[in-house]
Amino acid sequence: MPAPVPVPGREPIPKQVPPTRGTRLRQRLAELRGPAVAAQPLDARALAALAANPGCKRRAILDGAGVNKAALASALGSPSAFGQSQFAFMRGNAFEARVKADGGAELLRLVQEKLDAGAEPPVAGLVPDLAAVGPEGRAARTALALREATAAGAWTLLDHPMLALDVAGSPAFLEPDAVVVHPDGSWTVVEIKSFPMLDGSADAAKVGAAARQAAVYVLALERVADRLTPAPGVRHSVLLVCPKDFSNLPAASAVDVRKQRSVTRRQLDRLTRIEDIAAALPEGTCFAPDLPTPDLTAAVESVPATYAPECLSTCELAFHCRARSRTEGAVTSLGRSLRAELGGLARVDDVLSAARGESGDPTDPAVAALRRAAELRAEALGSRSSDRKGASCP
Repeated sequence: MPAPVPVPGREPIPKQVPPTRGTRLRQRLAELRGPAVAAQPLDARALAALAANPGCKRRAILDGAGVNKAALASALGSPSAFGQSQFAFMRGNAFEARVKADGGAELLRLVQEKLDAGAEPPVAGLVPDLAAVGPEGRAARTALALREATAAGAWTLLDHPMLALDVAGSPAFLEPDAVVVHPDGSWTVVEIKSFPMLDGSADAAKVGAAARQAAVYVLALERVADRLTPAPGVRHSVLLVCPKDFSNLPAASAVDVRKQRSVTRRQLDRLTRIEDIAAALPEGTCFAPDLPTPDLTAAVESVPATYAPECLSTCELAFHCRARSRTEGAVTSLGRSLRAELGGLARVDDVLSAARGESGDPTDPAVAALRRAAELRAEALGSRSSDRKGASCP
C-alpha cells in the first residue's frame, strides 16, 4: 500500500499512542486524589501500618492515590491526633545531623562496632552525592551509587537514599535515614530515632515499630540487590541509633528484623491490587478535601474499611472509622483477637442474641461458649442478689 502523500501547508496528524497500563493507573489515582491536590508520598511507616492491616481496602486506595489522610479526616469532622509534634521533629533532625556529622564518621564507627567487628575500622568513609530530579531519578542514582560502592570495597555512607518498592501494583518510593555499604560489599539499613536508649535498652514498643519500618527498607533494598550481578548481601540486622540516656550522644544497637521482614513481605503480597480497588469504585469518586462533606463522606464510605483498635496509633482516619464501626455494631471494633474467637458472629447484636439463646447454632463452639458465659454470669448475679436479701441490718 503506498504511503499517503502529504498535503502542502497541512501538518501530518500524529499517530495516537494508547496509554500504557501504568499511565492509566496514575491517571485514575490522580482523579481520585483530586486534580489540584499534590500527592502525599507513601513512606515506610505507612507501609508497615498497611501491612499490619492488609484487609483494609480504604487505607490501601488512599495511600496508593497519595491522599493526605490527615486533611481528609479534618474535612470529615474527625480530626486525627496521630502524628509527631513539631518539637520532636526538630529534635530528631538535630540528633540525626549530629550522628552524620564529619562525613558520618561516628555512624560508620557504630556500624563497624555493632555489626562488623571483624572488618577494618573506618578511617574516612565515602559519601556519594545522591541528588537527582524526581523520585525515579533519585532511585536510579541510588542504585548506581550502591553498585559503585559495592565494587569499591570501602566503607560508604548513603545519606537518605531513595528506594522503590511495588505495593499492590503501585510504586512506592521510600527514603531510609541511611544505608551503609561494608568493605565486603554487604548492605546495612540504619534507623535513627529520637527516643532515648536508657542503660543500653529502649522502649520495647518503639523498638518494635522501628523494626517494622526498617523491615520495609530491607525489602526495598533487596529489590535493588536482585538486579545486580553478583547480588550483594542485604543484612537482616539493622542498626538502631538513639540518644544515649538523657544526652545528645548517639548509642546504637543491632536489631534483627528477619521476623518483621517475612511478616511484612507476606502481608504486602496479600494486598488487593490498587487498580482492582479503583475499578470497583463508583464513577466520579474523589477524595479531595475541599469537596462538600456529604460528598466526601459518601466517597470514603464507598471503600470497605477494616477497623481495629490498633488503627488509633497508625492511621489518621482511625477516629472516623471507629465511629462508623461502632454505629454498625461491628465486633472488630473491640479487637481482632476477639473477632477471631467469635467466628461467624460479626456484629455485637448477633453476639448478644446468641448469648441469650435467641439465635445461633448450639453446636457452634463460639455460640456454646457465649451461652455458658451468660449462664455463669446469671448464676453469679443471682447468688449476689440472694446474699443481699438474706443480709439483715443489726
